[in-house]
Amino acid sequence: MREYLLMALVAAAVTYLLVPLVRVFAVRIGAMPEVRDRDVHTTPTPRLGGLAMYGGLVAGLLIAGELPYAGGKLAAEGQGKTVIALIAAGGLITLTGFLDDWLGMDALVKLAGQIGAAGVLVAFGVSLPWLPLPTALGGQTILDSTLSPLITILIVVVMINAVNFVDGLDGLAAGIVGIAAMATWTYSVALSKDYGNTSINVTAVIASVLIGICLGFLPHNFHPAKIFMGDTGAMLIGLVLASTMILVTPLDSSSINRFPVILPLLVPVAILVLPLLDLIMAVVRRTSNGLSPFAPDRGHLHHRLLDIGHSHRRRTR
Repeated sequence: MREYLLMALVAAAVTYLLVPLVRVFAVRIGAMPEVRDRDVHTTPTPRLGGLAMYGGLVAGLLIAGELPYAGGKLAAEGQGKTVIALIAAGGLITLTGFLDDWLGMDALVKLAGQIGAAGVLVAFGVSLPWLPLPTALGGQTILDSTLSPLITILIVVVMINAVNFVDGLDGLAAGIVGIAAMATWTYSVALSKDYGNTSINVTAVIASVLIGICLGFLPHNFHPAKIFMGDTGAMLIGLVLASTMILVTPLDSSSINRFPVILPLLVPVAILVLPLLDLIMAVVRRTSNGLSPFAPDRGHLHHRLLDIGHSHRRRTR
């Protein structure tokens, strides 16, 4: 328990301390666009807060690898490949978000970056080995070498975009993902007491680091925000959250009750149900209007709450 707390504190502290430096950097390079019609803030605000969050992620993962318990669990799951996978995939998605926040990027190019980051996770062995389908649909389905990467990449890309789409209010994305990570961590720790020495411990490690980077960023992002995480941060925490859902599934489902094993997959999905619905509604809304599903608009749920008269703080509770 103390190791999980240490990882979260290190990730939070590094993120918190890096944000002011990143803010100065964002202002200097001009990553502070003018206010758009669909924005809810009224003054130009620097983006790129995700750079600080990536720094917190790397610091938390490196510390985890050096700790007796957490480091042992990470090594047991592939000689530290999980850490390398998250650092590499996180670096690619952070670079993609950075370029988009700074220079702007075509939606398809950004999608390619998301798929590439998800592909890095798969290349390092972070993928779904099976699907826990109901008996009526055939029961547990082992995924072959083709379906496993495809479904894993799909889940990661969907989660990245769900978090990215909901990032429209101060503190909203970091708050939602932080809560989802806390729920995943709590259940993972409880489950690890019965099924120790499994990938469920790695899920708890990654979730604790994710909690830390969200908590470290939030003080700078409360209304009125001093900096936004931008696509740089939203896509990063979406990717890390997706990885916590995927990492739990290599448990041997044939010897234990599948329901408690897959519950960590369902917890963040349940918490993110509104962002996921918002994502689906946005795609339907935009394509029905003849627009690209990635074209920005002012039809998200938080925009609608704003339009009916809610204040910023009331919307973020």
